[in-house]
Amino acid sequence: MSTTDYREINRMIPKNRAALAALALMCSSGVVTAEPLGLLDRNGSFVAIEPYAPNVVRVTLSLEKERVVAPPGYGFVANPDAKGWKHDVAASGDIYSSAALSVEVKAQPHPGPPNQMQRYFAPSLPPVSLTVRKPSGETVVEMSGWELSPHTVNGEKTFRVGASFVAPPDEHYYGLGQNQEGILDHRGRTIDCKHNYDAPAGETVCVPFLVTNKGYGILWDNPSSTAISAGLQGRTSWQSRVGERVSYFVIAGETVDEIYAGYRKLTGVTPLPPKAAFGYIQSKARYENQQQVLDVAAGYRKRGYPLDIMVVDWFYWTRMGQLDINPVDFPSPAAMNRTLNGQGVRSMISVWPRFELESRYFDLLASKGYLLKHADGRPVDGLPVRNDRAGALLDSTNPEAREWFWSKIRDNIASQGFDWFWLDETEPDLVPDGYFYSIGSGDRYRNLYPLVHTQGVAEGSRRDRPNMRNLILARAAYLGSQRYGNLFWSSDIHPTWEALKQQVTTGLNFTATGLAYWGNDIGGWQWHTPRHRSEHKPLVDPSDARNVIGNYDDYPELAVRWYQYGTFLPTMRAHGLRKEAEVWSYGKEAEAIISRYLKLRYTLMPYLYSLGKRTYDTGAPFMRALFMDFPNDPKVFNIGDQYMFGPAFLVAPVTEQGQQSREVYLPAGSDWYNYWTNEKLPGGQTVTVAAPVDVIPLFVRAGSIVPMGVDIPSTATAQALKEIRVYPGKDAEFTLYDDDGVSYDYEKGIGRTTRLKWDDQAGQLSGVGDKAVSRSIRDLTRIVR
Repeated sequence: MSTTDYREINRMIPKNRAALAALALMCSSGVVTAEPLGLLDRNGSFVAIEPYAPNVVRVTLSLEKERVVAPPGYGFVANPDAKGWKHDVAASGDIYSSAALSVEVKAQPHPGPPNQMQRYFAPSLPPVSLTVRKPSGETVVEMSGWELSPHTVNGEKTFRVGASFVAPPDEHYYGLGQNQEGILDHRGRTIDCKHNYDAPAGETVCVPFLVTNKGYGILWDNPSSTAISAGLQGRTSWQSRVGERVSYFVIAGETVDEIYAGYRKLTGVTPLPPKAAFGYIQSKARYENQQQVLDVAAGYRKRGYPLDIMVVDWFYWTRMGQLDINPVDFPSPAAMNRTLNGQGVRSMISVWPRFELESRYFDLLASKGYLLKHADGRPVDGLPVRNDRAGALLDSTNPEAREWFWSKIRDNIASQGFDWFWLDETEPDLVPDGYFYSIGSGDRYRNLYPLVHTQGVAEGSRRDRPNMRNLILARAAYLGSQRYGNLFWSSDIHPTWEALKQQVTTGLNFTATGLAYWGNDIGGWQWHTPRHRSEHKPLVDPSDARNVIGNYDDYPELAVRWYQYGTFLPTMRAHGLRKEAEVWSYGKEAEAIISRYLKLRYTLMPYLYSLGKRTYDTGAPFMRALFMDFPNDPKVFNIGDQYMFGPAFLVAPVTEQGQQSREVYLPAGSDWYNYWTNEKLPGGQTVTVAAPVDVIPLFVRAGSIVPMGVDIPSTATAQALKEIRVYPGKDAEFTLYDDDGVSYDYEKGIGRTTRLKWDDQAGQLSGVGDKAVSRSIRDLTRIVR
């Protein structure tokens, strides 16, 4: 097909782009369009106040009334709800209030003629300022100004839009997706919020949701590239590259979990993943044929190590975009998957949204307009950076393209028995700047792709496989991505101690964004270590792993520390370009330690799976930066190398080569038990903890209940409780949950729930709910002393 043909097929796209964009905005989430509770005119600046709950309010500003009354954009599923809100008019301005919040839009007197100074420096926009307060009168957040600056982007006349907020000196900022510089608190930094695989410290992912230690979060409604300067010069500013309005939500909460409940309401529920997702996932770049896949799975069973998911990574196909399985290397994938399932192992396979010019579907997709395009309608083929010539990108903003893509996955790949899908390049890797989606400019929708691309597979899988929970491994996210069953990972990181250290803060900000399921490539994905020399004598013997590690003498030590950390991540998955990437690949000494932690992961499965159900119910993540649970302890606000893993565990990974002890801060307000020694220590102090190479510093909060299970080869085997540990010192409650681990029955309330309660004064644990657990509590209880 010629270039002229492409122009003819797509000749109407530029002409109708604005209409398509407007339609997409109105229809993106199915939210109801209605007159907002408050619609104000401040001398030509229109302001809308739109409550969604007593503690959730949307603020919209524009010079055009129709922009202000339009619903929020992509990612949102909630409808406005003004129940319990009222409107009052005072001399100071208009006040909208509920039992939880008040929003005052300050009065703005009509401006008179400008004085001499104002002739040069007066703002072009009619000013607007507003303040959100608690019922007590305490300020939650104060907007001090807004921006609407005309410019042209990708041939489109548009605006740079933004708003600024007062930043108190003791305010701290978290979230915003994924930034891998190794800094937890965003205060004093400018975050370039856009998906960027080539970011110097590692791939960035933009989810524009900022959570503070001051009891509120701001959720920014704009998918274009956005710069957020947090706490700089006494203000926090947001500035998006493309837009015609400012639109954002304020979510307030007495606890941080109330903020995440607001995020859940606005952008959707986090599903409970299949139980296998909480187990161990084995990947490698790459298993070249089906026998290798089978041999590795059999290796885990032979050694008695648990394993839940085997991953088939890229290049199993005959050509990029064929959406087929190479019959030479994978002669019978259905038989392979039956064998895996017989061992209690599930499978996941990588599917890319790229289509080479020579692939069988390219002409069809181009003719239908299902690919990212140049302005003249030609498909974009590859990138000018990194010599990327891997083909055109599926335009997943187009619902028809999404449906087509899922149908080919279903018919060509899922039909061969593969359980779940790894949707790689979901940022997307083919950067949309300067190009066009079906709904409009790639610049306007710069950060949208990971939401809509995973949406198509999630919705198709739910419809066509109604008795099997969806699971997607994805490399990027946007607002609402959590509702499509995604496990996120931090992209192609390096196998270095520096990378390991940076992963800890990276994951804490990602989960602080409201996306609970994050992990990384245990061991690092890249493999290039020229002239590497360990800083200290390696703590793990590398001599019997030379075939894998080469001259990287301290890599077995790094692998051990990474697996220890990975045990306490929402997703535990190994991956990498190494010759081997399995538990036994780094020498006998490393294997003995790693396998111990792999088994510990499964011992904690009843605790982990119950945390997953809690996230489904509440929206709150269970991998938690310390500010979430200890908001009254100012010492925790920028501690990025420790975190809570559920309500019980304080995890302090070792990320320095040769390190055999480390300092751990025990937050104030609780006593703490050393998990390994049961020593009890008061909080509010920093302690030096022994950390020999087989130990990760791990503490348990006093007043915790930790259910533990018997050894199992995978979550396909029913797991009985081994014990219920109680760490006394306070009354405690924990909701233990279990179900079939596969179906959607949990959404109907079908499952086994036991509400465990510890009475500290009486020294007694009780349970209400599942009869089998309740009857066994006396025998299962172990009180740590």
